[in-house]
Amino acid sequence: MKKSSNKNKSVAFSANPILSVRLPMWRSKLVVFLLFMAFVALAARAFWIQVPGNGFYQKQGESRYQRRLELPATRGKILDRNGLVLATSLPVRAIWAIPESVPDDLGADKLADLAKLLDMTQPELRKKLSEDKTFVYVKRQVPVEVAAKVEALGIPGVYQRNEYKRFYPEGEITAHLIGFTNVEDEGQEGVELGDQKLLAGMAGSRRVIKDRLGHIVEDVDEQVVPHNGQDVDLSIDSKIQYIAYTNLKAAVQKFKAKAGAAMVIDVQTGEVLALVNYPTYNPNDRTHLTGEQLRNRILTDTFEPGSIMKPFTVSLALDLHRVTPTTLVDTGGGRFVLDGAPITDDSGFGVLTVGGVIQKSSNIGATKIAMQLRPEEMWNMYTGIGLGQAPKVGFPGAAAGRLRPWKSWRRIEQATMSYGYGLSVSLFQLGRAYTAIANDGRILPVSIFRTSNDQPTPGTQVFAPTTAREVRAMLETVVSPGGTSPDAAVPGYRVGGKSGTAYKHVGRGYDHSKYRASFVGMAPMPNPRIVVAVSVDEPTAGSHFGGQVSGPVFSSIVGDTLRSLNVPPDQPVKQMVVSDEMNPAKPAAASQPAANGAKKLSTHAAPKKLQISDSTKNRPGVVR
Repeated sequence: MKKSSNKNKSVAFSANPILSVRLPMWRSKLVVFLLFMAFVALAARAFWIQVPGNGFYQKQGESRYQRRLELPATRGKILDRNGLVLATSLPVRAIWAIPESVPDDLGADKLADLAKLLDMTQPELRKKLSEDKTFVYVKRQVPVEVAAKVEALGIPGVYQRNEYKRFYPEGEITAHLIGFTNVEDEGQEGVELGDQKLLAGMAGSRRVIKDRLGHIVEDVDEQVVPHNGQDVDLSIDSKIQYIAYTNLKAAVQKFKAKAGAAMVIDVQTGEVLALVNYPTYNPNDRTHLTGEQLRNRILTDTFEPGSIMKPFTVSLALDLHRVTPTTLVDTGGGRFVLDGAPITDDSGFGVLTVGGVIQKSSNIGATKIAMQLRPEEMWNMYTGIGLGQAPKVGFPGAAAGRLRPWKSWRRIEQATMSYGYGLSVSLFQLGRAYTAIANDGRILPVSIFRTSNDQPTPGTQVFAPTTAREVRAMLETVVSPGGTSPDAAVPGYRVGGKSGTAYKHVGRGYDHSKYRASFVGMAPMPNPRIVVAVSVDEPTAGSHFGGQVSGPVFSSIVGDTLRSLNVPPDQPVKQMVVSDEMNPAKPAAASQPAANGAKKLSTHAAPKKLQISDSTKNRPGVVR
């Protein structure tokens, strides 16, 4: 029995000589250790996924089926002073696709239909739908009715989203003022750019769950409601804008000029009623847009204004009591030499009153008046009326012009500045400067935005009221038959202004074949309501003088604008009597006088001519 018991006795694994040789103990321990470490690693990984890395992996999972959809905000409208829409947003669709979801065996007929609807060629469309991307825009700003037809095709992997497209009802007439937006509805030019933050608003959002085909299954969170942009009210009057544009365009085409610009300012508020440029562009179709068409010349282009600056030289001299309206100035035979440099007039005017210097536009007269002033005084006056500094109109690209510090002026430079050479300005600056003369010496901040009627517009007194009134009387003589700009007269209204004809500065000198013809004036006199500034660049056909090129544009704009503002005429307009010779049915009566002794008259009655007497009684001596 004991023998049998010994045979059945178990032998320890490690004591077995055969097993201990074939399987060393350290190996078994290593296996156990590795199994234990694998378990620890799995546990640690599970802990990491569940606790610290939970947010990351949750986002990774959500990205597979959750989407954040942007809810676009409606861009604010741009309105004129009467509430007429100048820019608005129209609902359109963006057609987009997930290329990998579009069937490879998409029928040729559907592909052709889609290409035709989106105004694309089939190769262009195939290239879009085969891009190695998870998202691709096929076509932006597709009209709603076209998008509906695209949806009806039922092409897998092709989707739509809402967006907006800007529309400009007035087209090219307000293009430089309003500007335009890009395909992302972001302002690129004009008011659209200057007031981007105000107009854009804030987009909303929506988180949804989509299936593998891109269909929305459910919303995950509450929607963030979009906040639409605010409307912007401009000071522009669309009727006056149209008046200014059509007259400017006609003048540029008539005189075959390079370009032109015009603006109308309300003297009482400083509001811009019209601001136009030509050439222009259609903001609704910018396919062939060029850089020249984009330039808002009123604000960005600067030039030497010429004789338009003479009234300011005279205003300062009057204000400082260096001259009076009746002071006599000897302009001689039309040629005057200052420090070795010749200054000339178009003809010899002899002795003129200060008012006559303005009426005849004498460079010599302006020079001799300027010599009664110190350079610092002239510089302070120029800066006071806004020259040498960019206008603060909230509009991109406004130029400051050029006005050198007075300490560097030589006498001849002071002289040429008195009649508009040696400094540069924009037409916007000129128009604003003339509001000081029109508004009894008080210059207002000029704005393209509607101002509140409840608060008076702040201004700066740069000339005495009596000085401004005296200069206004002189400006009336400029448009009289004896002045330099009778073509600027307006039938039925007393007006005044000043023309400017300047050689263009090219390189280091002046090109005597290129001119800038301008006219700035005000109406109705003696208490103006508006200031109108017109400038035509490089007229090449017919005249090149400011009074003959820009003067008639001023006349037409002023007349139509005052009637639009319901300003009654302050002068009688003689009625035109149509004679029988104008009636082809009565040829025999052509030589007979009109009934009741009536005379045949022109529709353009000459304005009342204001005379400044040349009498030397009770006046200071002649300025020589």
